[in-house]
Amino acid sequence: MTIAKKLQAYIDGEGIAYDTVAHHRTATSSQSAQAAHVPGSRLAKSVVVHHETGYVLAVVPSTHRIELSTLQDVIHQRLGLASEDEVSSLFADCDLGAVPPIGSAYDVPVILDESLHDARDVYFEGGDHRTLVRVSGPDFRNLMKDARVARFSHPS
Repeated sequence: MTIAKKLQAYIDGEGIAYDTVAHHRTATSSQSAQAAHVPGSRLAKSVVVHHETGYVLAVVPSTHRIELSTLQDVIHQRLGLASEDEVSSLFADCDLGAVPPIGSAYDVPVILDESLHDARDVYFEGGDHRTLVRVSGPDFRNLMKDARVARFSHPS
């Protein structure tokens, strides 16, 4: 049960209290929610997308799918999914597919789906496929204070 070093340093530096939830290794965020016995609607899933001038971390509940065309309209740029190599270079201390939503820890801008904005508490990947991090809703919103909030997903 480990949290990526950059993520842990950032959360600690912000003075945010958190818990970790260990679970067996999973391949998807929906499987992580089931394995950890947490509501999928409160598990923040991170998707790295690229555009002409860089990257953005799109954060949605694990029960939702990103509407890429809507996200493009919100950001006013053409978008595509980042490659595994791009994700690995941006989130070097995280396992592939276990990207935390706290983009500020990695200097990656974040756009947060508004469906997560009012959650009582939020869970997210800690940087590996065996650990979730839980923070209170207000603390999550504090960690996401630089994120843009918009609606760009729908339930899967």
